[in-house]
Amino acid sequence: MNERLVVIGNGMAGIRTVEEILERDPERYVITVIGNEEYPNYNRIMLSNVLQKKMTVDEIITNPLEWYAENQIVLINNNPAVGIDTELKIVTTESGETVPYDKLIMATGSHPFILPIPGADKEGVVAFRTIDDTAEMLTAAATYKKAVVIGGGLLGLEAAKGLQEQGMDVTVVHLAKWLMETQLDEKAGKLLQAELEDQGLKFLMEHSTQEILGDQRVTGMRFSNDTEIDTDLIVMSIGIRPAVELAREIGLTVNRGIVVNDYMETSLPDIYGVGECVEHNGVCYGLVAPLFEQGKILADVLTDQAEVKAYQGSKTFTSLKVSGADLYSAGNILNTEGMDSIEAFDSASRKYKKIFLKDGKIQGIVLYGDTDDGSRYYNMMKKGQTIEELQSIAVLQAIGEGAGMGQDVIEWEDDETVCGCNGVEKGKILQAIREKGLSSVAEVGKVTKAGTSCGKCKPQVQTLLEYELGDAVTTATGICPCTDLNRDQVVTQIYAKHLTSTSEVFEALDWRNAEGCSKCRPAVNFYLNVAWPQEHEDERDSRVANERMHANIQKDGTFSVVPRMRGGQTSPQQLMKLAQVAERYDVPLVKVTGSQRIGLYGVKKEDLPKIWEELDMVAAQAYGKVFRSVKTCVGQSFCRFGTQKTMELGVRIEENFEYIDTPHKFKVGVSGCPRSCVESAVKDFGIIGVENGFQIMIGGNGGTELVEAQHLVTVETEDEVIDLCGAMLQYYRETGIYGERTAPWVERMGFENVKTVLLDADKRKELWDSLNKAITAKGRMDSWGPITKDVDLREKMYTIEKPELIGAGK
Repeated sequence: MNERLVVIGNGMAGIRTVEEILERDPERYVITVIGNEEYPNYNRIMLSNVLQKKMTVDEIITNPLEWYAENQIVLINNNPAVGIDTELKIVTTESGETVPYDKLIMATGSHPFILPIPGADKEGVVAFRTIDDTAEMLTAAATYKKAVVIGGGLLGLEAAKGLQEQGMDVTVVHLAKWLMETQLDEKAGKLLQAELEDQGLKFLMEHSTQEILGDQRVTGMRFSNDTEIDTDLIVMSIGIRPAVELAREIGLTVNRGIVVNDYMETSLPDIYGVGECVEHNGVCYGLVAPLFEQGKILADVLTDQAEVKAYQGSKTFTSLKVSGADLYSAGNILNTEGMDSIEAFDSASRKYKKIFLKDGKIQGIVLYGDTDDGSRYYNMMKKGQTIEELQSIAVLQAIGEGAGMGQDVIEWEDDETVCGCNGVEKGKILQAIREKGLSSVAEVGKVTKAGTSCGKCKPQVQTLLEYELGDAVTTATGICPCTDLNRDQVVTQIYAKHLTSTSEVFEALDWRNAEGCSKCRPAVNFYLNVAWPQEHEDERDSRVANERMHANIQKDGTFSVVPRMRGGQTSPQQLMKLAQVAERYDVPLVKVTGSQRIGLYGVKKEDLPKIWEELDMVAAQAYGKVFRSVKTCVGQSFCRFGTQKTMELGVRIEENFEYIDTPHKFKVGVSGCPRSCVESAVKDFGIIGVENGFQIMIGGNGGTELVEAQHLVTVETEDEVIDLCGAMLQYYRETGIYGERTAPWVERMGFENVKTVLLDADKRKELWDSLNKAITAKGRMDSWGPITKDVDLREKMYTIEKPELIGAGK
């Protein structure tokens, strides 16, 4: 007769242990699982994605009811265990049901800590721990406006961002000096705060909550400094406590958690512990990776494996699932006295890396802004690898190699971890691909669990598939590795499903990476701007770096300031301002640009807002994928060869179309005669004045691949020129691939097709109807002005010290 195994706890640790047991010896036990919640096993890590509406509840269910049935597992759900008779070996549930056992696993998890303060029991005070908590928060967000999250840790910040994305005004209250103080050092914590403030979150640091105000429902909070804040919802996310009540009642040894040895055995025979409820060598773990490591060892013990590796504790890591705030923390970053460290800090792009070392080996890791190397450092730390052959100035990048986890995963040893959440090694992934004929990331995840938790390792899994299978792999043929959908398919779905944000696109179209990547986020943001100019709120954190900063970053970390001079015209007053500003701020280079503007080069980041304010000029947007500039000659007004008034036409065109987003930069040239002093024949939209009007040229490119524009038509009036320019601009916007210049666009679309569309009066009217929505959209404005008027935004985005790169030192 099979032994009876009972698992108290239907969470991630308990069920992962069951999965490991089934993989080793599926016939060994008759298994019963007793759970507290009404749901089958789900991925608690992904609750923040449910709150941010990037995923649904169904999508985070990892083991549906069918799985229990297929494996002959009895699930007693929504009916927690309340008693254990250790002599008779019987578990009793809340409803009075009794379940006998031969072996018992305590996987009771943890409870969210609720501050023991007056008012903590009021309506509107919730934790963030379960599906039901998440549902309550979403319901509140649909009704109320203000929320406070107590706790600036990992879950607290994810809760805050989720509530903000549901339209709430969110303030994070945190007792410590900086965010995530147990995972981040002060510099990284403050970088994180600055980024989240840019995204609209508010923070009250070093604040202690004394009382929750309100009658039946919360209306506010009072702090120890006697200040108060109004709120409609309070989310407490200040840590967890191991759920040990039942264990203590039956006489198990309990300190902070249920005490277990190296083989997950408790102080009583045939009772084992795993997960957040247990304590091993004085440590309780609240992250998923250690729980899965414990589950593997316990599965070995319960299936009598020949070699059972003793559990030696876990090196933990943390990453944040908030768009635009990439961070990674691992190992010991707090008790670092006596350790060496290597630090790299690029304040211009908010990238920070710090590696703690002892005897030449990694002990702790903090990464912010660029986390690609997180798994590589983590593997080095786990294996105790020395850094002797690595150049420290590049933060442990091998000499001659590129950085980035996805670029070198092929070179890893088979025992190195690709999926840290689930502890899946490279060798296991390759073995599964070879033996089971896997050809997609989803199939690999189903078999090995790699990529099924936080999902950040999916690009590396894809790389391994491509390496192993070559052309046979089911690769992403889409706009980036996050999706198989191409540009047309994405845009079609944006219209068909009325998707109005990048998060909606990523969720509705099953993006592999729920937050997208640096390639697809700007593209999808652009497609949304074109599709819904009146509805889509432009997402700054989805813009490329130059567009976020509203200035071009130069190779030395400084920036350029290029004011708009419509049609290339300026005035003595503007010239004097430019000279005065350049002199006052020690600007090293003042230069006339190729588009007939005057640029200030070598500007310090912190000086940008002050310069913009003093110039009182608008941006030429020389940093963006937008309608750029109109280059003109002096034309008929001054030149004896000129046939048309080119400067006036250039100004009209620029005033009509400035600030309009395009797939790539869109440049216009207006020449007053066929001599074409402004090189109209290599412009995206070129205009050449002739005796009877204007020749229109399209699709030129004066860049690295010189392409001569093709003659579209000759028209008589300026109005016709503007009409055609607007129509082409919108046709390019609606059919162009993000990052595609007009020259390859014309080639791809076919010149004759483009010509037919643009010369058709009805089609031009349709294009103009759409373009006018973009022209009148509320987000279409000068980018510099709002920065100069918003003191807080100036402080958050631009008041940062000079970039530095620090080598090894104490």
